[in-house]
Amino acid sequence: MKRYLIMKDGTVYTGEAIGASGTVMGEAVFTTAMCGYLMTLTDPSYYGQIVAHTFPLIGNYGAIAVDAESEKPYLSGYIVRELCEHGSNYRKQEELDEFLKRNNIVGIAGIDTRALTRKIRSSGVMNAMITDDAKNLPAKLAELKKFKISNAVEHTSCARPQKLNENGKYTVVLYDFGAKNNIERMLIKNDCTVVRVPYNTTAEEALAYRPDGIMLSNGGGDPKDNVAVIEELKKLIDSDVPMFGICLGHQLLALAHGFETVKLKYGHRGANQPVKDVVTGRTFITSQNHGYAVKPDSVDPEVASVRFTNANDKTVEGVDYNSGRIFTVQFHPEACGGPKDTEYIFGRFVDIMEKYHAER
Repeated sequence: MKRYLIMKDGTVYTGEAIGASGTVMGEAVFTTAMCGYLMTLTDPSYYGQIVAHTFPLIGNYGAIAVDAESEKPYLSGYIVRELCEHGSNYRKQEELDEFLKRNNIVGIAGIDTRALTRKIRSSGVMNAMITDDAKNLPAKLAELKKFKISNAVEHTSCARPQKLNENGKYTVVLYDFGAKNNIERMLIKNDCTVVRVPYNTTAEEALAYRPDGIMLSNGGGDPKDNVAVIEELKKLIDSDVPMFGICLGHQLLALAHGFETVKLKYGHRGANQPVKDVVTGRTFITSQNHGYAVKPDSVDPEVASVRFTNANDKTVEGVDYNSGRIFTVQFHPEACGGPKDTEYIFGRFVDIMEKYHAER
């Protein structure tokens, strides 16, 4: 069955229907990851977005529940060049198209994803619609002009606190802004008791757990929208408890310190982003998924220093705060689908907690 991708600028791509039926709107973005498509589908950071894969064949190993990064997909729509109808893997539980249908994800296949990627790279991310009906284009374009991603964190956070690995050496409060499951798995691997808390947990409630560290997760949307969260983070900064932020958590801590964030033209989404450690000079290949970044010249040297930069566009990829107990990264050191070059950063967090644990 024919299906259409309508871009905000009026471009229409004609393809074939995959996944659920219906019409969806979202912000069209692309990811260059060559593997881990199930992690992409279930990453809550994609809330409100229509995700296109640049890799031409998706679904070749089917769908595997334990590989999911959250309980369900949060993206708005899905775009592939070719969907593999018969995945081959001994762990496969269902075909990818069955997974899309079961989770009510509307998708389109068979379009020129190279042309779409070039459009996004040249024009920037833009609103788009996947629909079975391309009629009345002016009305659809008017809808797209009004669309805006909102309340991403609220819709992807957990509803109540959850405690995991009760006998860990360290207690870490994990703020869930749309956290990928592998963050908590990595903390548990490093002998931590993890208390996963909702996004609107107050500083007083978080500190009541007597944590050795506070972890701020990834998440979707514009970081500046989270005004109340930023105010609570300011209180946590004053508590002197060690803090580690990833992706959205990195951006929120920057805003809480008075720095600024900006929207990137087409963001960083994929598993091949080179990041340089400006202290050691070493470059790592990282997994990333974000459309906003910390503004480099807003980082106050009396408060913090830029630790990592993107080797392609020189954007900020990590910040070390002068207190010695707070640091953040824009990339994903917990990337379950790889690369795993930067997993060591969790060990750095543990070392800071160990010192704090011994002092208090």
